[in-house]
Amino acid sequence: MRNDLKTLREHHGWSQGALADQLEVSRQTVNALETGRYDPSLPLAFRIARLFARPIEAIFHPDDLDAVPSLPAELTPVRRAAAKTQTNAQAPTTAIRDASTGAAGATS
Repeated sequence: MRNDLKTLREHHGWSQGALADQLEVSRQTVNALETGRYDPSLPLAFRIARLFARPIEAIFHPDDLDAVPSLPAELTPVRRAAAKTQTNAQAPTTAIRDASTGAAGATS
């Protein structure tokens, strides 16, 4: 995974040690992150993103973008927003069987 950590750190005028202190990690961890020898844990990635006031995906980038599957159309932000505006009457219903009784019930 590639990242923009070094660029962001330098933009703020911070040393690796100063960034490490703010993230509560060692300077060696910051160095390993910047050189790509270490990928952060999810909690650390969130701390980094919060510190630089950027989304995680604006800082960390997959090495091979072709390997990342694209979202289905119904999960893209535009489709989700459109789906929220639908009324319940327009929402499709599906039958679900109650495992204990075997009775079918409709749900939207």
